Amino acid sequence: MSKQKKPVKPISGLYKVVKFTLTYPVRFLCHMKVKGAENEPTREQGTYLVIANHRTWADPIYLCCALKHQQPHFMAKKELFKIPLLNLLIRALGAYPVNRGGADVGAIRHTIDMLKQGVCVGMFPQGHRYNGVDPRETPVKTGAAMIAQKAGVQVLPVFIKVKNNRHRFLCRKEVIVGKPIPFEELNYNPEAPGEYQRIADLLFERVCELGD
Repeated sequence: MSKQKKPVKPISGLYKVVKFTLTYPVRFLCHMKVKGAENEPTREQGTYLVIANHRTWADPIYLCCALKHQQPHFMAKKELFKIPLLNLLIRALGAYPVNRGGADVGAIRHTIDMLKQGVCVGMFPQGHRYNGVDPRETPVKTGAAMIAQKAGVQVLPVFIKVKNNRHRFLCRKEVIVGKPIPFEELNYNPEAPGEYQRIADLLFERVCELGD
């Protein structure tokens, strides 16, 4: 189990409405199947950081349609929040701004605080979209590893599987939810160099194994 002790925040009403409206059309039109849904922690089992491979801008939508017990919150580039109506909508759905041009310390601290307060967060360790590329051949950033360690939460690995690793419009896809990785399994050693990269590689390998 994770170190997180505070109760998980309830899912917002607006999110429930949007999710209910989108889930069936997305699953039907995108030929989307979910495998391992029973592995998602319930609210009673504590919040989690969900991580997945990244191929398309729609990946957060696929994750939200696949996960049912908690509401994942995602970073979104700050430019989107400059559009008035879109700003109101994505904030209501739980998105929060990040400066993609460099290390946004404020967004990182906010993410850690959210997890500590019982809010589920979603991240893509690759940092960018890599369509048509084997995820194991892409670089893995350390942000998710550092956030999981500092927040003291369990990590939920998810693999979004498409044919030949290439996402196309309305292509068939399978969202595979793995077993949660307990916080203690990260085994962070503050004295060892390169610990966040080691943990990041470990976490993303768990993601990729689901696709095997």
